[in-house]
Amino acid sequence: MNEEIIYKYFPQLTEEQQRQVAMLDELYRDWNAKINVISRKDIDNLYEHHVLHSMAIAKMVNFRAGSSILDFGTGGGFPGIPLAILFPECQFKLIDGTGKKIRVAQEVADAIGLKNCQPCHLRGEEEKGKYDFVVSRAVMPLPDLVKIVKKNIKKEQRNALPNGVICLKGGDLQEEMRPFRHIVETAALSLWFNEEWFKEKNVIYLPV
Repeated sequence: MNEEIIYKYFPQLTEEQQRQVAMLDELYRDWNAKINVISRKDIDNLYEHHVLHSMAIAKMVNFRAGSSILDFGTGGGFPGIPLAILFPECQFKLIDGTGKKIRVAQEVADAIGLKNCQPCHLRGEEEKGKYDFVVSRAVMPLPDLVKIVKKNIKKEQRNALPNGVICLKGGDLQEEMRPFRHIVETAALSLWFNEEWFKEKNVIYLPV
């Protein structure tokens, strides 16, 4: 699966953004051979399962210029790097407790010339900054995540969507969403992407 799948759903990308997207495959293959950040079996599905999956957050919210976003538990740079490509006018901080993975995120960001992306070897509990949104990909159950990151959400609003947490998750979410059932919003990724793989996948938004 090549990068064409990205342009199918995000046809408005500039030449520079397309160049950055196109570079990801070779970079992640090289780094994955040294430091396993994506399952070996899944590297051929990089664009569908990782890049496009990360960009699904952009279907839920169109971050305004000047927004700051924290990617919690980024691993090798997901969803932060694809989102930083999509939103060059926003600032992204990518944190993970595993130093090797952050090194991959840093090397990839440097290689494609991402100026708005700051990977840091840091656990969520240690992060002191304030952000408009916290994003993550299935790092932990929602109640546990909210407990750690609610200290990091800014009070003042910049976007049409109130500040909060946006997560990508699959499977049955009833249990972990129960504490927030009156305010949580969830959308199936199959609303936007017609590939089979997205059928059981969701994006969850929780104002904080």
